[in-house]
This record gives sequence, structure tokens and C-alpha cells, in this order.
Amino acid sequence: MIENYNPPKNPFLDIIYQDDDILVFNKSAGLLSVPGRDPKHADSLQKRAQQKFPSALTVHRLDMDTSGLIIMAKNKAARRHLSIEFQERKVEKTYIARVFGALIENEGLIDLPLICDWPNRPKQIVDFEVGKPSQTKWQVLKRQDSETRLLLTPITGRSHQLRVHLQNIDHPILGDRFYAHDQALNMSNRLCLHSKRLTITHPVTLTKVTFECEEPF
Repeated sequence: MIENYNPPKNPFLDIIYQDDDILVFNKSAGLLSVPGRDPKHADSLQKRAQQKFPSALTVHRLDMDTSGLIIMAKNKAARRHLSIEFQERKVEKTYIARVFGALIENEGLIDLPLICDWPNRPKQIVDFEVGKPSQTKWQVLKRQDSETRLLLTPITGRSHQLRVHLQNIDHPILGDRFYAHDQALNMSNRLCLHSKRLTITHPVTLTKVTFECEEPF
């Protein structure tokens, strides 16, 4: 469901950190994490990274419309280590979002099971019978006019989890072309969701390291 794919070229590749084993990038909104099936969708963070670092290997992804931190491995051993960290939910992930409306409480937990909406894929839906367990913690950072800035901490990592969870509590993310109603969609020219902070255990030093990049909205 990609129409008129035209990913941003500036910056072409925003490198946050690199060493002999890992790469950390700030992915632009509008850029695919990995190439799509259609040759028109070949441009991606993975392809750009491999032009500069031929051994770069994808470990995890962000939605095309989401910006922020992505970690890649420089070798197979590092990818294996990082993949296990993500699978076992040992990676600490923090997102920033601007959402429609004013949340009354200051923090909370969204616990709604998700499954792919196959007739409308890649969209996801809440399904209490066959959906996979999905939890998102949220905390209010700032309220203003008809929107709220949130700090989001996903406990699970389902596809479109943050976007669907916020839609289902009637606070869709601004600029979300999949899940926002017209008013929320028109309040931003991009999806206001950004991967701000990632903490991993380094695959070689085995120490915890944290990477951070500011949200562009």
C-alpha cells in the first residue's frame, strides 16, 4: 500500500554511531527500512547502509512513516546477538508521539491484543479472540490545544502496535494515514511518531549502551 514512493534524500544516511560490530541510524520518515517487493520500492535504509557498509545486516525495522533510531549489525555474530535481544524483549525502546486530543490521566497502560487485518493489510486490528497479546505504556509529556505529546514504551513489539493502540483509545497519532480520522490526519503532514531512545547490550562488550536522537516535530 505504497503510493508514489518518493523517500527523502537529505539526509541520505544519518549515522548516529558506528563501531566494528554495530551501526546506529536515524531513519527519516518516508523511507522504508528494507526494500519492498516492487523494484520501485528498492530504496531503503538497508540499501543505503549497505552502499557505505557492505556487511550491514538488518536486525529490526520501523514503519516507513516512522522516524528515528534503527540498529544494524556489521557481522553475523552481532546480528545473532542483537536478534535474540529483540526476540526476548531485552531491548529498551522509547518513542515520542503527538496524538489527537487531551488525555485526562498522566500515564497508563494499553493492553489490547492485535492481529493483521488481512483484507486491508498491512493494517492491524484489535481482536480479543485470536489477537496476540500487546501492551504499550504511555506517559503525558505536554498538553496543548487539541493535542498531547506522549512518551511511549512498547512492552511487546507488534506491527503498527503504537498506532493501533492509540487509535483504539480515541487518541490517534497526528498525520497517521492508516488509522487517524480526518481531523487528526490533517493536523500534520507526517506521522508524528519517532523512535527516540534505544538501549541494548552491546554484542561484544556486553555492556548496556543507550542511543538517542531528538524528534523532528
